[in-house]
Amino acid sequence: MSLQEQSRVDRRLIAFGIPLLILAALATLATLIASLPLEQRRELLYLVQDFLPILMFLTLATLLFSGYPVAFILGGVALLFGLIGYFLGVFQLIEFFNFVPRIWGQAAENLVLVAVPTFIFMGVVMERSGIANDLLYCVQVLLKRVPGALALGVTIMGTILAAMTGIIGASVTMMTALALPTMMRQGYSHALACGTIAASGTLGILIPPSIMLIIMADLLGVSVGNLFMAAIGPGLSLAALYLLFVYLAALINPRLAPPLPPEMLVVPKGKLVPLLMKAFFPPVFLIGMIKGSILFGWAAPSEAGAVGAFGALLLALFAGRLNVGMLSETCVATARTVAMVFFIIISATCFAYVYRSLGGDDIVEKLITSAGLTDWGLLILILGIVFFLGFFLDWIEITLIVLPVFAPLIAGLDFGEHIAKADVVYWFAILMAVNLQTSFLTPPFGFALFYLKGIAPKEIKIESIYKGIVPFVLLQLLALIAVMLWPEIALWLMRRTYD
Repeated sequence: MSLQEQSRVDRRLIAFGIPLLILAALATLATLIASLPLEQRRELLYLVQDFLPILMFLTLATLLFSGYPVAFILGGVALLFGLIGYFLGVFQLIEFFNFVPRIWGQAAENLVLVAVPTFIFMGVVMERSGIANDLLYCVQVLLKRVPGALALGVTIMGTILAAMTGIIGASVTMMTALALPTMMRQGYSHALACGTIAASGTLGILIPPSIMLIIMADLLGVSVGNLFMAAIGPGLSLAALYLLFVYLAALINPRLAPPLPPEMLVVPKGKLVPLLMKAFFPPVFLIGMIKGSILFGWAAPSEAGAVGAFGALLLALFAGRLNVGMLSETCVATARTVAMVFFIIISATCFAYVYRSLGGDDIVEKLITSAGLTDWGLLILILGIVFFLGFFLDWIEITLIVLPVFAPLIAGLDFGEHIAKADVVYWFAILMAVNLQTSFLTPPFGFALFYLKGIAPKEIKIESIYKGIVPFVLLQLLALIAVMLWPEIALWLMRRTYD
């Protein structure tokens, strides 16, 4: 038996073995519980009911390493713990019917998500036609003396694309299709490549125009314009931290980000300008036009995505690479990616509903009400709880849970000379936004990790993705502490603009 066949057999054994082990463990546990006296069974039942949401989280964290598609794991865990909750008397079977209106209201009727397929199509066209490779090559030529030139270029591109859409799914999937194959061919560390793409793609939730900031402004009753201005400083500062980290990592350990061979980076003087005119300026102009149309209100994100998809086709046509075969491959790849993204959204919605129905949010509320804290202590506790919730809940769920409860408390907090009382709500909103950005990267429920794993090549393991995002999560926490200690990072531009 060849090594490839043996590997295939091993994967099948793992795929079938893990569910069987889980079923055997559940059957053994049920048998042990049934053998206990009635009084002990009742005490155990009350104990399990209290810790069922935590057990649900741990089960999800374990199964993510099984190799199964993430969407199946999320949906399967939701169904499994819904049934367990039914047998324990804390979940009703009729609640499964609530999945449909929640999926419809959060995904099917969400007009913003219309932009996801078009931006994915744009990214796949640029990747399949070679435009993305040419663009990244130009970036490396321009930054050839800088360590980690390709990763730095990916970070800059990811920041632009993230700010262009404000949609994490579109940004991460497009950057994965654009850059990850090139970074792998060049010998980049899988962890550094995945971490760079995932982290730079999540900046779209912080840098305006951000959907999250619009929702937060509505829940807190503050000005969207003010909040947009307050988010620009922290967003760009975080992007700068990413660039600094990538540069230092490549400088200290060149094997993490090997440069192209020197002969490939030498471009004759007479050919540099034509190369830039052909491979650099057209895609940059397209990206700039899409971003500008959204920022200046000329087009909605869905409209800008359609324009971007059409523009990518024109670039492929002018480059002489648009043909029936390439277009067919692009449509198939786009359809698969879009199906994966929306399958994950549907499964994640079901998971979040079951978690909340089993009392997961009550656990969080008890932690807060049982602590008698100062203003600073309460702020740190809220941010800590939000960070913890980000491991297994979507930012929409966290925002809708936390902000309505704590908005009145935050408005009444007094931090003395550290920050004016009138600015506390804006400051808190930006702290929440920076904190919520970590929810896209923290396993096991980080959406950016799901999107990346869903369309990454098979060589990319989930362990590499988790390892790669650790330093970027630490950088996000560093940025959170910086904004907490120096509020002017967020408030200076807002005051200069609107005062």
